[in-house]
Amino acid sequence: MINPIPIIACGLIALSIGSNDTSNALGICVGCEIIRFRKAVFLFGFFVLIGITLQGGRVMRTVGKEILEINLYIVSISLLVSAILVIVSNWWRLPVSTHQVIIGSLTGSGVAFGVGINLDSLLKILLSWAISPFGALFLSIILYRIMEKTLSKLPFFQIERILKILLLISSVLIAYNTGANELATVLGPIIHSGLIDQGWASLMGSLFVLFGAVLLSHRVIETIGKGITALDPYSGFAAQFGAGACVLLFTCLGMPVSTTYCIIGGISGVGISKGIGTVRIDLIKKIALSWLLTPLFSFLICFIIISSLTNG
Repeated sequence: MINPIPIIACGLIALSIGSNDTSNALGICVGCEIIRFRKAVFLFGFFVLIGITLQGGRVMRTVGKEILEINLYIVSISLLVSAILVIVSNWWRLPVSTHQVIIGSLTGSGVAFGVGINLDSLLKILLSWAISPFGALFLSIILYRIMEKTLSKLPFFQIERILKILLLISSVLIAYNTGANELATVLGPIIHSGLIDQGWASLMGSLFVLFGAVLLSHRVIETIGKGITALDPYSGFAAQFGAGACVLLFTCLGMPVSTTYCIIGGISGVGISKGIGTVRIDLIKKIALSWLLTPLFSFLICFIIISSLTNG
């Protein structure tokens, strides 16, 4: 009989991804007040499915197979704890990395259960987490500078039309990455533990992401779209496309990296381009603290739970 706990937990996390990562794809457009995300939410869901179908396999393998040899016990505890942490973080309107929660939980469970951890794979993931936001920051600065020297020379109304198209393209790229990287991280453990077929899991996971986007995404969208620095369509595209390109690069390498933190890096980059005084450093510090504490907290919770159960 199939254990429903990890599958239900994956569904809950997918709902949370929809509520959280819709802001990554559409938050800047909403912040720029040129796109209403409800009109684009089904387009978002479609490209999430395209992303996980075409390119999710490598990230699934990294998370579900290469970090540690998982079993049903590890998968059930890790994903259940991850679901609770992600949902609570979203409720508090704090952008949190699903990757960090899941990988921290899996690692903590594995250590407590006595399973060997592939330190080489884990180190590569940690380095990817550290590098990717700065990669997005620098890419967004470069894009912003290029646009200053080219696009800004055009007539105003022509710039406005071009930017709307560019922002839609960058939103599609983020949606694609949400499937190929974010959702793939969630589904990797249950697919590689043999609980569910990859094709079926990809379809159902994408539907749950869509449901989360429709029902819950308004709680986080304001923090990403407007909270870090004032955005206009011009700088919004540079931030979003820089982040999307960075995540796509790491997806090709099979590394699970956070779209949320890359978006934050991209927004910070255009803020720096306009002057460091435009960036809310206090919010950046709060998010950076979350970046450090999230994997540690999820690691400790799973370690304590499994240690208590096995010793008891």
